[in-house]
Amino acid sequence: MRQAADHLSAKVGVSTACRVLGVPRCGVYRERNQDVPKRVPTFRPPSKRALSQDEQVKVKSVLNSERFQDASPRQIWATLLDEGTYLCSWRTMYRILDADKQVKERRNQLQRPAYKKPELLATEPYQLWSWDITKLRGPVTWTYNYLYVILDVFSRYAVGWMIARQESAQLARDLIQMSCQKQEIDKDQLTIHADRGAAMISKSVALLLSDLGVTKTHSRPHVSNDNPYSEAQFKTLKYRPDYPDRFGAVQDARGWARGFFDWRYVSIEMRQFSKRISEDFVLLNHPHLAC
Repeated sequence: MRQAADHLSAKVGVSTACRVLGVPRCGVYRERNQDVPKRVPTFRPPSKRALSQDEQVKVKSVLNSERFQDASPRQIWATLLDEGTYLCSWRTMYRILDADKQVKERRNQLQRPAYKKPELLATEPYQLWSWDITKLRGPVTWTYNYLYVILDVFSRYAVGWMIARQESAQLARDLIQMSCQKQEIDKDQLTIHADRGAAMISKSVALLLSDLGVTKTHSRPHVSNDNPYSEAQFKTLKYRPDYPDRFGAVQDARGWARGFFDWRYVSIEMRQFSKRISEDFVLLNHPHLAC
């Protein structure tokens, strides 16, 4: 069809022939240019008016001199022209600087490295914990239960959780203390990370962590990814198919959460030991903290 359109174009033109036969014009032009030899780039000698190497060195020394090191090539060119000196055009000055990558900053000053945000890493269990509080909707509007969860970052195992009717620093303090005792945490072994909520930065929690020898860290202020591990765990919880829209009472919330954390524990252990256990192995006697 392209060849027919090419033959017909000699009588009615390329556009008309392609429109009648339904052929793209670019295809016709492409076939025409296939037999045309490509142009070999020829050597272009430098212009006779180009600056010599010595002249370029002289211009560069003037641009980088102490007098003009803070000025742009346009300003330098205008200043020298007012003084009756013409070295070259301001555009040539830019080309000379660009050859040595000196267009942006030519002063010898401190170059600060790019800021890298701090990051907490866990290489083994019971090294880094993350804890947070989320709301669970109650039976009527504006009523909530509060779920406290302490998560081991390395294994994603919930080492402690609790559901209460209020958000309290004292309850958070008791949960952390009981979790550390149950998991037999030694001094200077653990780091606990949290966001900057009221209970997280409370004085009672800070004093408890200091007495236990636990290092505390907090997220940077005014950031969206303030506590990613705990927030991801809460999303897993609230996106479960059996997660109810509202809980009737705090006992209902605790019963549902107990089943969820049992499922979380089994799924984590099955992932970690799937290569070493048989299909009929059942995990029992797992520790957890629930109120």
